[in-house]
Amino acid sequence: MFFSFLLLHILKYMDLSDEIVRVLIPPQRRVRSSKILRLTLGSFWCLLHLLVNIVHLGSYLINLLLYCMISSGLLQKYQNLQLDKLRYLAIVVESEEAKNTTKIKQLLGWLAAIGVKYVTLYDMEGVLKKSVETVLKSSANPSVANGNAVVSLHQDRMTIELLSFSDGKEAVAKAASFLCLQYLEGDSVGYNKMEPVFTETDVTNALKAVGHGGPDLDLLLVYGPARCHLGFPAWRIRYTEIVHMGSLQSMKYGAVVKAIYDFSKKHQNYGS
Repeated sequence: MFFSFLLLHILKYMDLSDEIVRVLIPPQRRVRSSKILRLTLGSFWCLLHLLVNIVHLGSYLINLLLYCMISSGLLQKYQNLQLDKLRYLAIVVESEEAKNTTKIKQLLGWLAAIGVKYVTLYDMEGVLKKSVETVLKSSANPSVANGNAVVSLHQDRMTIELLSFSDGKEAVAKAASFLCLQYLEGDSVGYNKMEPVFTETDVTNALKAVGHGGPDLDLLLVYGPARCHLGFPAWRIRYTEIVHMGSLQSMKYGAVVKAIYDFSKKHQNYGS
């Protein structure tokens, strides 16, 4: 945003400089002066762009070094994570990257080793529902429970919930039908029936009644190019901390530990 603002002002300045050149400088020198000025401003913009890239590269290298130090156990404060706040964690993966089952299993293994008890896996197209469910069902001694719209896999140390975009659409449709039915079956009839007013509590209770409530998530980690939750059910992330983790292909154990550690140190205000 800042650099777009700066570029806009540079372009305005270039237009203003052309006007100044046109008024103050004789015609035979205008073309030459205008070229010099444009070259100067263009060089300044390229230099600014280079500095920004250098800063980004430096930040990436510093984080990479930090992740390596965390993974190797050199930083003691990251060794004993406080998981009291982290009851429910969600992983959102871009559907194309979600096809990498090996990386998903590795990520789940990291979370289990850290001590996370409940993980929700989500991608828009339901790739994880097909691949991860098959893998985990074939593992040793799992107990599998199928819900109305989700699949919950209870491993020895961690419960895994699988969601896709269709689950959210189905949940909203069922909750709307439930609320409409409740309204139509109310005590008032005919013209005495008042306009329906549904509160957040009504919607939450309706979602629970149709089997799509689910716990409110504490932390959501997003893997993929998009810096958004990719259509994850909105009623589950009202108070959720969302962290973009980059590509699943280049995921780092240290980055996962740091995200959980940073969350454990934050204070959330929920209002009155």
